[in-house]
Amino acid sequence: MNVNFKLRDLLEAGMHLGHKTNKWNPSMDQYIYGSQDNIHIIDLRKTVELLTNALTFIESISKTNGLILFIGTKSQASDIVKKYAIECKQFYVNKRWLGGMLTNWATISNSLNSLNSLNKKISNVNLKLKKKEILQMNRQIEKIEKYLGGLKDMGTTPQAIFVVDVNKDAIAVSEANKLKIPVIAILDTNSSPQGIDYPIPGNDDSRKSIELICSLISKSMLKNKKKIDFKEKTKKSTIEIPTKKEVKKKLNKEKKK
Repeated sequence: MNVNFKLRDLLEAGMHLGHKTNKWNPSMDQYIYGSQDNIHIIDLRKTVELLTNALTFIESISKTNGLILFIGTKSQASDIVKKYAIECKQFYVNKRWLGGMLTNWATISNSLNSLNSLNKKISNVNLKLKKKEILQMNRQIEKIEKYLGGLKDMGTTPQAIFVVDVNKDAIAVSEANKLKIPVIAILDTNSSPQGIDYPIPGNDDSRKSIELICSLISKSMLKNKKKIDFKEKTKKSTIEIPTKKEVKKKLNKEKKK
């Protein structure tokens, strides 16, 4: 695992700050260091270990060109999830989880096909659409884009999902569990680790902590893809750029003609 981070990074992002002690989930006891001013403090030594495991798993997905779905529908996570999913060329749900997004993928695919079809119709000048028709189509596009825009071109269910808040997006976790899709998630002190394959104990409310985890996941996904892209570019360059001998040979042939 070559994506580097330090315990200090987690500390500076406020990953250690849990919820008030009266709002905790007893199942999270194993990840809690103690409390201060009625606030639970998360044991960042365990977070380092578990985050390392999660990032190693993500790198293994990247090596096989697998897909990860970022899920963060709470207000402080919405734009961050979108930003880093796009950065690593993955997919996201950042507004609202619609029931069946994973378990009823066929229906979701139909909606995405409708979205692509509407976009093609609007961009086709030859159809000579009326203003009213264009307006209606734009409304349909906006509606689908709002909830499903981050799933465009995903094509199939992902190899894993990353969830910012397992309480807020419990349905997504449940659907992934039914389909045996591995779940990576930030677990705050009021969360349940049940059904989470790669838990990351930490603050799921702080924008800094959400951004740190999302950025590390993005780097892990891009690490191997950059290597692939570089190899492909090198192969192309060796084919396209002729050697000096080849250039001379070509010139001599042209002179003989």
